Amino acid sequence: MADGLLLGGGILLVLAGLAGVIIPGLPGVIFIYLGLFFIAWADSFVRVGWITLTILLVIGAAAWGADLVTTTYGARRFGASRWAALGAGIGMFIGFWFGLPGIIIGPFAGALVVEWLVRKNFIEAGKAGVGTWIGLLLGTAIKIALVFVMIGIFLIAYLI
Repeated sequence: MADGLLLGGGILLVLAGLAGVIIPGLPGVIFIYLGLFFIAWADSFVRVGWITLTILLVIGAAAWGADLVTTTYGARRFGASRWAALGAGIGMFIGFWFGLPGIIIGPFAGALVVEWLVRKNFIEAGKAGVGTWIGLLLGTAIKIALVFVMIGIFLIAYLI
């Protein structure tokens, strides 16, 4: 019974994590890792052992780090201040409540508004918004790729 709960919970966490990888602000990578861990635990770590789980943890940490670095780099590359990153985070949070359009527009709008309030230059604020948005997209793409590597490694270890 407990094994079934671990397996079912693990699968649900992986599915929630896949959504979280695409939707900014949700801890998708963490959900996926925990889901894979629970699935391995349901099998008493026979098919997927600690070495594989450690490798998955390192890849998961790299995915999470890449997301942070690319968003910050994108913003900085286009001249954004530290405040623009804060604005992008606020915009992401607010945008989340408006579905996919809000998720796409929110970080850009947040960075734009806060940068404009700080610098009083709409052109520079627009550049900051674009840079933040490009960094967010690049980070999401890298995160998605690494998550599928995690799942692939897990499946190979589980099935072999």
